Amino acid sequence: MPISALAAWPLGWMQNLNFLVAGALSAAFTIGVHHAIRPTRHGIIGIVLLLASSAGFVLDGLFPWINVNGVPTEPPAHALAAVITFLCVSTGLILISRRMTGDPRWHGLSAYVLSTGIVMLILFVVVGFFAVDAGTPFHSWAGLLQRVLAAVWVACIFVMASRVMRVARTAPMGTSGEAA
Repeated sequence: MPISALAAWPLGWMQNLNFLVAGALSAAFTIGVHHAIRPTRHGIIGIVLLLASSAGFVLDGLFPWINVNGVPTEPPAHALAAVITFLCVSTGLILISRRMTGDPRWHGLSAYVLSTGIVMLILFVVVGFFAVDAGTPFHSWAGLLQRVLAAVWVACIFVMASRVMRVARTAPMGTSGEAA
């Protein structure tokens, strides 16, 4: 089952709270990344997409799966929020990787972040079009594929967070994201 389906069970409020907290933490992380990478002409677009993904997380928590006659059911608002979350984070990572190439402190991670965004986009398409509905080729694998997507995403967040912390420690106060 998809990760969000946990909200349709008796202790589902925990999953809803998880989405709300994850959205807030994701937004804070995105702001930290923005300040840690030197700005570029169009570099803000990736940041805006990552923030939109954070908003999608919050919407996932506000419009959770529900239990209808014993069957976990995804409301349309949750489905839309999930599309916003995954589409925006994958394309946001792809775009932010371009910004990383112009910053020597981040250049070495740009290919990894680009690859992560591409893999996430592919998994999003596979889950969205080939796994969601019964009768589609990967339906019985939807939950597993979604968890793989989440694992790829979380690994990238940890790697990027480590770099943000290193940049913050080595940069003079208040200049971590400013061009020299």
